[in-house]
Amino acid sequence: MKNYLLIMTIAVLCSSCSLSKAVREKRNLLSGTWTLNDVSYENGSGNFKSVIFNDAEDICFEGSDWFFRDNNSTGRYTLAQSTYCNGGDRFIRWSVVDRPENYSSQLQFKLIDEKNKDISGLGYRLNITSLTSSAMVLKSNATIDGKVINIVYKFTKKS
Repeated sequence: MKNYLLIMTIAVLCSSCSLSKAVREKRNLLSGTWTLNDVSYENGSGNFKSVIFNDAEDICFEGSDWFFRDNNSTGRYTLAQSTYCNGGDRFIRWSVVDRPENYSSQLQFKLIDEKNKDISGLGYRLNITSLTSSAMVLKSNATIDGKVINIVYKFTKKS
């Protein structure tokens, strides 16, 4: 009887720590290399310019490559060097957050160094608006003059 209870307890603990089917599917779809083709803004009028992820201006992210490794939840994004942009790799630890019905899942990530150590303590969450094997749209919110603006990130998969 003791062994049965021990085995049941271990089974419950293991199942509670596993990822949901929906999260596993999204992680599998995310795995690989993506190109961020476009950064745009919704729910506002006029021209916008912003610093994204406390890193660089929005224009620096257009054309950037993003790599997601699903077996250890690490990856990177790479910005091209230019007059306006400090290029190079930014390493990340990422995950997919499953949310209750009526809410989209989220991609969350934080910056890490080459040894997978946390750099800033800051993390970011982006709503996964759509995700297929070849395209992805993520959104995040920003507040400008008291009004919520959506920043829209459109990706295509490279491999």
